Amino acid sequence: MSHPEVGERLASIKHVVLVLSGKGGVGKSSCTVQLALSLASQGHKVGVLDIDLCGPSIPRMLGLEGRQIHQASAGWVPVYADSSKRLSCMSIGFLVDKNTSVVWRGPKKNAMIKQFLADVYWGDLDYLLVDTPPGTSDEHLAAVEYLQEWQPAGAIVVTTPQAVALADVKKEINFCHKVGLPVLGVIENMSGFVCPHCSECTNVFSTGGGEGLAKHYDIPFLGRAPIDPNLVMLLEQEDKTVVPNVNDPSAEKEQTLSIVDTYQRCELSKVFASIATYLDQHLTEK
Repeated sequence: MSHPEVGERLASIKHVVLVLSGKGGVGKSSCTVQLALSLASQGHKVGVLDIDLCGPSIPRMLGLEGRQIHQASAGWVPVYADSSKRLSCMSIGFLVDKNTSVVWRGPKKNAMIKQFLADVYWGDLDYLLVDTPPGTSDEHLAAVEYLQEWQPAGAIVVTTPQAVALADVKKEINFCHKVGLPVLGVIENMSGFVCPHCSECTNVFSTGGGEGLAKHYDIPFLGRAPIDPNLVMLLEQEDKTVVPNVNDPSAEKEQTLSIVDTYQRCELSKVFASIATYLDQHLTEK
């Protein structure tokens, strides 16, 4: 079935990338945010579409909670995370109170996702990152159905290293194969905890599982992302311009212009900068 109204919106977007995980709690949304921040810091214009309708967390992570979207003649205007408008976001979290549960059946979820894809005026974007809920259910099928005709770039799959997460991520990769969605690579998240005091790495959830999975399916392994206490503090704090410092919380606070700049002070930004660079090179060459 053709969806020309979706195609009209996607015409101004170079690359559409879905971020998937078969398991909840693996840090998929934080990976989406970090990838978006890294791409924006490299000069790209990036949009983040949050289709986790029952658990939208992107607005809070980007410091946009409580903001409202506006209706313009061209459609819904996304919410911007920085003054230069390099990073924009759309989420159900902007449309409902943060304490209100979204109790919808499949058809209403599908209609909401279609409206996001057809009605949001992103303008010219280099990347649209689509943050999805865990699993392979209505939201995923709807997104693939509406996007497939316009050939999305593919999907990034997020996992943690332990076997219980890998078992579900295998199903997510199988889903991608069934619907013809290219898998761009695997990120092994929470792969160790680096102590902020002594820099020693402890493999809390083991390590290497994501890399082994990528080798098994012959898909790119994008990298390991350890737990970074400064990132946790950044995503939790309200003021995203304050540089987090878990080693000395009482120290004088350093400030930046936006969350895009603040994130670059986190050690984990180096990992996602290399992932963003690889992704951009790979998609540019295609």
